[in-house]
Amino acid sequence: MAEIVILPGIGGSGETHWQTFWERANPRARRFQPKSWDQPDLVDWIEALDRAVATADEPPLLVAHSLACLLVGHWQRASSLAVAGAFLVSVPDPQSEAFPAVVATFAAVPEGRFRFPSLIIASSDDPYGEVQYARTRAAQWGSGIVEVGAFGHINSGSGLEDWPSGLALFRAFAAGTECMEQPTCPLRSSSHS
Repeated sequence: MAEIVILPGIGGSGETHWQTFWERANPRARRFQPKSWDQPDLVDWIEALDRAVATADEPPLLVAHSLACLLVGHWQRASSLAVAGAFLVSVPDPQSEAFPAVVATFAAVPEGRFRFPSLIIASSDDPYGEVQYARTRAAQWGSGIVEVGAFGHINSGSGLEDWPSGLALFRAFAAGTECMEQPTCPLRSSSHS
């Protein structure tokens, strides 16, 4: 599996967040490091993601949660660095009343197709973004989407701990991105039809 860059949202994904469990369990995973987790600045976060991707030995997989999903949308337009793919969990809706004002600079997310494979994971009762919003983003970004049921914001408050079913989804996604690198991959022909 490729190197993994963990991209938390506001607050940095604490000790009981599934991203922290995954990072600790996988020596090929590391967290990107913006200047502030609590006062996110879009330019700083784009630069931090660029640094994390640039220091990888090979194009890494991005594992984003919440605000970091929007970051990936901005970053993929601002940078030409290669990534293997992006696993995007709980894409927040900037038009939602719950969207924090402190991250308003992230709100105008580009709508075009990503230049790498991506998969959105959506919860049916996410207070920061309805499933329909996730479906719209998936269509705009050219992402796959998996709706996992009612898990809130798929964060520490969801009580998922290391989230084994999410890890299974991620591993399947990672395997798909590896396959796509091979000229004989059966997914290559189906992705163009």
